[in-house]
Amino acid sequence: MLKKYFLVFMVILTLYSCSKKDELEYNLKNQVDPYQVYSEGFQAFEKGDYFYANKKFSEAELNFEIVEYAAKASIMSSYSLYGINLYDQAIENLERYLRKYPADKNIIYAHYLMSIIYYEQISDEKKDLKPLLKATEKIDFFIKKYPNSDYAIDLRFKKDLIQNQLAAKELFIAKHYIKTQKWVPAINRLRNIVDKYQETVFIEEALHRLVEIHYYLGLEPEAKKYASILGYNYNSSEWFKQSYKVLNKEYKIIQKKTVNKDENFLKKILKKIK
Repeated sequence: MLKKYFLVFMVILTLYSCSKKDELEYNLKNQVDPYQVYSEGFQAFEKGDYFYANKKFSEAELNFEIVEYAAKASIMSSYSLYGINLYDQAIENLERYLRKYPADKNIIYAHYLMSIIYYEQISDEKKDLKPLLKATEKIDFFIKKYPNSDYAIDLRFKKDLIQNQLAAKELFIAKHYIKTQKWVPAINRLRNIVDKYQETVFIEEALHRLVEIHYYLGLEPEAKKYASILGYNYNSSEWFKQSYKVLNKEYKIIQKKTVNKDENFLKKILKKIK
């Protein structure tokens, strides 16, 4: 009887050992090499196949044991999503990256890429204002946190463009009020441009419209005030000439110099970060 139990035990032990051996062999056979997967993703990335690249970078991130490499795969995945205009997914992936890898050395690039994504979602200023405000918020955050970075130069330039679009929105609404002779809201919109968007290309027209409205309403001192500001800063502009015709009076002019702005750059930088 004892011999019978022993034989049964040996059969069970043998079956268990075979099962564990098969499981081990299966795991070894199906083990993912994250370096190989990342390499496949990078090759697709170089060819512009961002859909496949994102898939491979995401897989590599899950299998990298070294946190630094997993973080880099996550960044590459985010850019790949951005590359195929999946903006919401890219933002979601970047926010996850920021939570999961807060000490990663490439975190500044993640914030920069997020700023660019918000910026590129800006549509017609006459329609939706929300993307403009969101992009401004993210860019302001970046410039404040990383003021001396190379990325900040590009974002300052983009912020100038956003400011122009916000000013354009105010001017568009002001003109609508002018057409319907709603003078007070028109003046308020134009003053917003003067107070908040002085560096934009719309400041000259805003000042001229303030001259026109105040002169029309019989508020000549106010009209002259805005004409003086326009003349002092933009005496050679067409808008100053128009204001001069309204008032028919000469003003003493002091020339002011204009400042040139820097231009643009993204994928090239991503490939260089380590």
